[in-house]
Amino acid sequence: MSILPKSAYDIKLPKMYSVTQLFPNNKLKDIREKVKSEIQKEAIRKRILPGQKIALLVGSRGISNLDIIVRQTIDSLLLLGAEPFIIPAMGSHGGGIAEEQKKILQGYGIGEKEMDVPVIAAMDTKIIGETPDGVPVHIDKNAFGADGIVPVGRVKVHTDFDGPIESGLCKMLAIGGGKHNGCSRLHQEGFDRFSKLIPQVAAVMLEKLNIPFGVAIIENGHEETYDVEAVPGDCIMEREPQLLEISKKLMPRLQFDQIDVLIVEQIGKDITGAGMDPNITGRRSVGKIENFDGPDIKRILVLGLSAGTHNNATGCGVADFITEEAYRQMEFSSTYTNCIASGNPEAGRIPVIVKDEEEGLRAAIQTCSGIDVNDAKVVKIQDTLHLTEIQVSENMLPLCTDEEKFKIGCKAK
Repeated sequence: MSILPKSAYDIKLPKMYSVTQLFPNNKLKDIREKVKSEIQKEAIRKRILPGQKIALLVGSRGISNLDIIVRQTIDSLLLLGAEPFIIPAMGSHGGGIAEEQKKILQGYGIGEKEMDVPVIAAMDTKIIGETPDGVPVHIDKNAFGADGIVPVGRVKVHTDFDGPIESGLCKMLAIGGGKHNGCSRLHQEGFDRFSKLIPQVAAVMLEKLNIPFGVAIIENGHEETYDVEAVPGDCIMEREPQLLEISKKLMPRLQFDQIDVLIVEQIGKDITGAGMDPNITGRRSVGKIENFDGPDIKRILVLGLSAGTHNNATGCGVADFITEEAYRQMEFSSTYTNCIASGNPEAGRIPVIVKDEEEGLRAAIQTCSGIDVNDAKVVKIQDTLHLTEIQVSENMLPLCTDEEKFKIGCKAK
C-alpha cells in the first residue's frame, strides 16, 4: 500500500545536474615532514624525555590522513626515545565497548600492526578532580598511568554548541579522554553549558596531568589536510581559539539561499558527531540554529548510513524522511547508547520511512509548503563533509553561474 497521495505521483521530478562547488584549496604537500618538523620544535621536543610512556588520544572522526599523522607522531616520539601507545579516545562511540572502539580505529588504518605500537582499549577511568561547579573530571585509566598524554584532534566548529573553544584538543581531552564515564557525565550538564564546561574540564586535565603537547589538525573545504600544528600543553587554551577561527574561514558550505529538498546519500559518526553537520544544514536535533547564515532547507531526505559509522544512526532524527535501506542499516544499541550518553535522545528519533529515493523525493516535495511542486529546488550531496561534488535541479543552474564558486558539469545519471 502506497503511503503517498495520488497527487504526489503527478509531480514532475526535476532533472539533476552535476555541479562542482569551489572552495579554497591550499593543502599540505608533505604531511609527514610537517608533523616531523612540528615535533622537532624546541618548545615541543624538550618536553619529551627518553623512556617516557606517552599515551596518544586518537578519536573516531573521519579525519583526512589521520593514519599518516598518527604514524608520524609515533615515529617522532620514538626518535626522542619515548615509548608511545594509542588510546581510543571517543567517549561513548562503539556502543561504549572497548573492543568496538579499537575496531573503529582499525577501520581508519590505525591498528597495532600499522602503527607498530600497542593500542590499549579499555573503559575504566580515574577521577582526577572537578570543575569549579563540582563536575567530576574523568580520564582513561591507562592514559592516567602514562608519563604523558598527547591528544590528536581536528579543530573545527562543533555541531551542538558555539564558543571560542569547540571541537579540538580540549574536547579530545574532556570527551575522548574521559571515555564513556566522562562523556556521559559531561553531557548530563547539557550542550548549553559546553562552551564553558569543555574548557573547564580541559583546564583541570592540563593542571593535573602531564600533557606535553597536542597535535592539532585543520582541514580545508575539500576535506584535505590544510595544516598540522604541535601545540605545547600550556598553550592549548590560548592557541585553540585562534586555530578555530582559521578553520571557520576554510569551512565548506552549500552556497545557496534556499533549498526545498536536500537529499543526503549518507550520514554517520565518521562524517560528523551529529551524523549530519548542523553547520551545513542549519538544523540541530533540538531545532534550527539561530542566526544560521546558510540556506533555508525545507525538507531533508536521508538515503543511508556510512560504512564508517558502524550502523550508528545518530542524527537520523534531524531528517524528515529516511529510506527503508537506511532503516535496515540502523543498529539500535550503538545508536541509543550514543544518544543517551550525549543527553540527546532527539538525535535518535526515526523519521518517516519511505521505500526508496524516488518515493522519498515525492514525499518531501509534496510536504513543502508554499512552492510550485513541479519546480522544486533540489540539491543532492554525498554527505555534509563532502560538499565539492554535488547535484542540483535544473532550475538551480542559473544560481551556479558565479565561476569563483561553481563549475557546472553534465546532466546527472
